[in-house]
Parts: sequence; structure tokens; C-alpha cells
Amino acid sequence: MGRSAAPLREQVIAALRDAILDFRLRPGQRLVERELIEQLGVSRTTVREALRELTSEGLVTVVPQRGAMVSAPSVAEAADLYEVRAALESITVARFVERATPSQVIRLDAAVEHFAEVTAAGGEIRDILAAKDEFYAVLIEGAASASLKQLIEGIQARVRVLRATSLAAAGRSDNAVAELRAVVLAIKDGDAARAAGLCAAHVRTAAVTALAALEADD
Repeated sequence: MGRSAAPLREQVIAALRDAILDFRLRPGQRLVERELIEQLGVSRTTVREALRELTSEGLVTVVPQRGAMVSAPSVAEAADLYEVRAALESITVARFVERATPSQVIRLDAAVEHFAEVTAAGGEIRDILAAKDEFYAVLIEGAASASLKQLIEGIQARVRVLRATSLAAAGRSDNAVAELRAVVLAIKDGDAARAAGLCAAHVRTAAVTALAALEADD
């Protein structure tokens, strides 16, 4: 693989991340070091470093005696993660209403519109996910809570493959845009309770799509 655009380790991480988020590497699929070394033309050390990074992102899980595989939570685990995520994000939205500066509200609105543009353009799932991550980055910043930031980022990492699965479903990204616009409108109105409720509903709607995909794969 080419080595000029970015450090080799970062190229390998990006290649594997894209393959997971594009579903060329499927949830539950084993990631055999020897095969990755041959396919990517890199050293064992580089592959192991890349797998460690992707494990920290929640995209890869290391199972004792079996090695690394693409993360694939069970339906029950995923349902629990989404419910926790809904609770945490609704609290974060309420804190954002209380603490965010006017410029952060403007940036949050802009992040949703960027997400809408990427979705309308039919972007790759990784690009749609990255655009949605921008929304969450501003939301977490405006909530001004280190504890919430740590908790949400941990949950987001664990459901990243599920988020990609949900956003890849027909019509889901368009619906997500409408849902997030409603959240931002409530934030602009200063209605913390409404914004929090809409955010929780957004997460639970995404959960329905992701869980349906998981159940179909069982």
C-alpha cells in the first residue's frame, strides 16, 4: 500500500476501519494477523498496533484463544448499550441547553446541516458517520461535563459498528437528519426537556433499525 500520504500505521488503521464501516469486513469476522500482513504488505508489528487502535475505538474485539474479530455485540448487549446511550445523550442535551454559548449553538446547527449535506450527496457510510460525529463533538463540548464526555465516548465506541449499520439502512440517514434538526430547534427555543426527549427518541429509533439488522443476522 502507498506510504507517502500518511504514516504507514495510520494508513493501515484507516484501511481496516473503512473495511469494517463499509461492511467488507463483517461483524464477527475473524481478523487473522497472517492474512492481514499478506493483504496489506506490512509488518506484524504494524498490524498489531492497528488492531490495538481499532479495539480502543470499539470496532475490533479481542477474544481469548480466538484472537481479534470485528466487534459484534449480541442483540441483548446492543439493546442495553442503546438504552444507556439514550439516557446519557438526553442528559448531555439538557446540559447543552443550560451551558452552551450562542456560538456553540450556531456550530451545532451547522453540524446538523453538514450531516444533511453529506447524507443528501449519498456519501459513504464512513463519511456520514464522521459528519454525525461532528454533531456529537459540539454537543459534548457545549455540555461542559468531563464525566459525560468520558461516558458517551466510551458508549459511542462500543456501538460504532451498530451506528454504521443503522445509518446504512434505507431512509435512516434522512430520518436522522429530521430528528436532529428537531433537537436543535428545541435547543434554540431553550426547551431542555423537549430537546432531551427528542434526543432520546432519536437514539431509540436508531436502536430499532440496528437491532433489526442484528436479529436478521442471527
